[in-house]
Amino acid sequence: MNTLVTGDTAPSFTLQNQNDQTISLQEALKTGPVLVYFYPKALTPGCTVQACGLRDTKPQLDNLAVTVFGISPDPVAKLARFADKHELNFSLLSDEDHEIADAFGVWGEKKFMGKIYDGIHRLSFLIGQDGKVAHVFDKFKTKDHHQVVLNYIEQQ
Repeated sequence: MNTLVTGDTAPSFTLQNQNDQTISLQEALKTGPVLVYFYPKALTPGCTVQACGLRDTKPQLDNLAVTVFGISPDPVAKLARFADKHELNFSLLSDEDHEIADAFGVWGEKKFMGKIYDGIHRLSFLIGQDGKVAHVFDKFKTKDHHQVVLNYIEQQ
C-alpha cells in the first residue's frame, strides 16, 4: 500500500454516485477544496457514524466551500439505500473495482478476527483546488472524524 501524502497530486477520477450521476473530482475542485473520505462498507455501524457526522457538519463545510465525497467499493444501489436511510446530503461514490482506492493507496491487507483480507483502509484526503493533497486524515475515530476535519479546515 503506497498511500498518498501531503503535496502529492490527487488522482483524477470520475465515478457514479448514489443517484447514478457521474461525479468528477476535477469538476468539484472548480468550486473549492474536496474532502475525499474512504470507508469500507455502507450500512455498517462505523461507516454510518462517520457518514452521519459529516452529514451533520455539512452546513459548516459548505460555508468553507468544501465538497464531500465518500468512496467505497459498494455498488450504486447499496449507496442509494445508505444515503436514503440516513438522509445523507453529499455524494457517495461507487468504486467497485477499487481502482481509485488503489490510486490513493488505501486498498490493502487488513486483519479482522484472525482473518486476513484485502479492503479499504479508513483514510480521508483534503484535496486543494490545485489538485494536490493538502492534508491526510489518518488518526481519528469514526465518531470524531467530522470534527477532526472541520477543526483542521477552520484553522487553515
